[in-house]
Amino acid sequence: MTSRPQIRTAARLVLVAVFLGAGVLHLMVPGPFVRITPAWVPQPALVVALTGIAELLGAAGLTIPRLRVAAGWALAAYAVCVYPANIQHALNFMTSGAGVGWAYHGPRLLFQPVIVWWCLWASTAIDWPFRRSQAAARVSPISMDRI
Repeated sequence: MTSRPQIRTAARLVLVAVFLGAGVLHLMVPGPFVRITPAWVPQPALVVALTGIAELLGAAGLTIPRLRVAAGWALAAYAVCVYPANIQHALNFMTSGAGVGWAYHGPRLLFQPVIVWWCLWASTAIDWPFRRSQAAARVSPISMDRI
């Protein structure tokens, strides 16, 4: 049977691979990412390059125990910050009908909060929902001699 630390390590390695791949794509093939950047974002090409670098640094940070928790928080924040581009990508599809369909956009938009949690859990920044909190563990039942 697989233990929770092994599952967490596997989840972290999947994140490393995903963010490494995404970072390389953002840097090597920026065009599709520039096109889905919302109009209100200044200098889309620069922002796409910076997001690629952030993904690579985050992936590297997940592999370094001393930096792991900070990388998890940074990648979770990153996933929140890029959500408008995911929404823009879906809106572009709705208005033009070109590109990938709702079978891609629907799950992608719904899965974003899971990615945020995954970054935090895999990096050990949080244990939720798998471990009772320390506060809950300290609460003891009322003993009969105190009544």
